[in-house]
Amino acid sequence: MKRRVEEVTFLSDGLKISGVIHHPDGADFKRRPAVVKLHGFGGTKDGGGSPRMCEYLASLGYLALRFDFRGCGKSDGERALILCEDAVADARNSLTYLAGREDVDPNRLALVGQSYGAAVAISAGSLDERAAAVISIAGWGNGERKFRRQHVAPDAWSRFETMMAEGRRLRDSGERLMVPRYDIVPIPEHLRGNMAGDGHHMSFPWEVAESMWNFRPEDVVGRLSPRPLLLIHPARDSVTPASESIELFLHAGEPTELHVLEGIDHFALSSEAPRLTSLVEGWMARYFPA
Repeated sequence: MKRRVEEVTFLSDGLKISGVIHHPDGADFKRRPAVVKLHGFGGTKDGGGSPRMCEYLASLGYLALRFDFRGCGKSDGERALILCEDAVADARNSLTYLAGREDVDPNRLALVGQSYGAAVAISAGSLDERAAAVISIAGWGNGERKFRRQHVAPDAWSRFETMMAEGRRLRDSGERLMVPRYDIVPIPEHLRGNMAGDGHHMSFPWEVAESMWNFRPEDVVGRLSPRPLLLIHPARDSVTPASESIELFLHAGEPTELHVLEGIDHFALSSEAPRLTSLVEGWMARYFPA
């Protein structure tokens, strides 16, 4: 029998945010712990493995919410204007929404994010004590350092710096530069199929790149302690280097676990990843049991 799925909306800074809740079996009769799944850069709640992860979490007994950041999918907000601090506000307001539901235990809320969503989850969880646990999959801790490691070739870094300078120049003159997705975050050809469909944005205002450049979850991750943090990263991530999760681990307090996994790439949740889900299940059983 298929578990119940509920379309919901909640407000974040006055904007209507579109979400979907996956209900665990028997959830009508008791308050359940709830987990929020945060999607990747420029994506939506319907892509990047978010439905798969939420269905899996519901099978374990958690109420699982996935939603579109403002400017994405069916949520309000200027299209593709996806600023990191706004995404953190959306994540924190999702906790407010869940805490007000009669079927959710307001003292048992967790955040799970992948890639961009992982960086947001760490920052939101570090700043909001209502997050009892955080899981980061292929995340990053320092935007400038991440960009330098993603645009590693000298000519690539030169192009990126030129793009950033042009964006600042146009902003100062009252204009706006639009930047292609892969000029901000390079993705190898063999992984670009993960961008197909599901409403992914392929061009962004320059301010989005500036926001990511200035975003530093590693500066606040220590505040999570003594709440638990799980860091998972593909060993040979083709998009965000595994060294980003290692840096986060070095800045975090206890209890924090870091797992660097062979055999998966950046979009680990887009297909079956039994080692990853088994790892998540075991960790949650210890630190955030259903």
